[in-house]
Amino acid sequence: MSSAAAAAAAGGGLIPFILLVAIFLSLFPPCLSQKSCTLDTFSQNRLYSLCNSLPQLSANLHWTYHPQNSTVDVAYRAPQTSDGWIAWALNPTGAGMDGAQTIFAFHDSRNAMTAVSSPITFANPTVKNSSLSFKVYSMSSEFISNTMIIYAIIELPRNRTKVNHVWQASNIFSNGLPSGHATTGPNIHSSLTLDFLSGQSSVSVNSGLRRKNIHGVLNSVSWGILMPLGAIVARYMRVFGSADPAWFYLHVACQCSAYIVGVAGWGTGLKLGSDSKGITYGSHRNIGITLFCLATLQVFALLLRPNKDHKYRLYWNVYHHAIGYTIIILSVVNIFKGLDILDPDRRWKNTYVAIIATLGGIAIVLEAVTWSIVLKRRRSGGSDKPYRSSNGTVGVNGYA
Repeated sequence: MSSAAAAAAAGGGLIPFILLVAIFLSLFPPCLSQKSCTLDTFSQNRLYSLCNSLPQLSANLHWTYHPQNSTVDVAYRAPQTSDGWIAWALNPTGAGMDGAQTIFAFHDSRNAMTAVSSPITFANPTVKNSSLSFKVYSMSSEFISNTMIIYAIIELPRNRTKVNHVWQASNIFSNGLPSGHATTGPNIHSSLTLDFLSGQSSVSVNSGLRRKNIHGVLNSVSWGILMPLGAIVARYMRVFGSADPAWFYLHVACQCSAYIVGVAGWGTGLKLGSDSKGITYGSHRNIGITLFCLATLQVFALLLRPNKDHKYRLYWNVYHHAIGYTIIILSVVNIFKGLDILDPDRRWKNTYVAIIATLGGIAIVLEAVTWSIVLKRRRSGGSDKPYRSSNGTVGVNGYA
């Protein structure tokens, strides 16, 4: 097999594999850890029929469902300091916090525990003491041994026992009312679908979280994998004369594919930003905008590439490689920032680290191999000038 064929086969085999790994990982929902809730006790000898140990924020939910009038007695409890707040909500229209009909518990200005209700939407995230979209017959709260508890009797919306519920905890206040929470880690995963009749829980179909995962996968595959892979192909495969011009077309295919997929990922990021008013990730957003601008310049630079004998070709090469390596470095940095924001299962980050480490290892090996080939050519009396391919690009490491 010629070097060109080998390069094409290697690149063509690796890309589908990487895409398959990314898609495969995206199908796994977060694991639901289980902690016992059966030992919880409550004041006034309150008893509940069922309970669930929630997978985030070390919280538990206890309830008794009354089918005769479609009401539920609820006790939500979570660890919290005296200067913080907790919240529990049903979301009749979706999953997550957008549209959540929420009950908050916290210490008021007199240092007495209080409970207030307030609908929460992304368009209007301010907490107000107002009615919910379903009946709340009673609600109260208490603070015992660094644990806050919400008690409520509610009427299930449209008598549906299977509902999306959300819970939160934070120490942020504004004008004496709860205001905002962490936008990474357990706080963004604290939602489930719960059946009050059977007690079964499952991961909520959270469209916002799904879009975040899609955004992460698209950008990881494009900027974080295809871009470095295309650079490796261009830097090392062109040393072999028989790989010309296959390496060039493979390089262009990798980079153009990365740009197209990356633009899709960038677009989902813009959509996420517009849907999450008041929540910003400054450095992640700014690096993403910079990457999009630099990559767009690279695409247009390809159309303006001077002929191989043009006096400005050297300057174009310097520009092309400098911008290319800058994009790769910023891409990897921004992907890790995105992983820190999403805070997914650890295997996501471990898998990406393994892929980048593998590409880095391949680059190190090829760096040594190609330099040994160049030095061997020189010792055998070959030209000291770098190999120049038919498309006019320089073909020896160190001269690109």
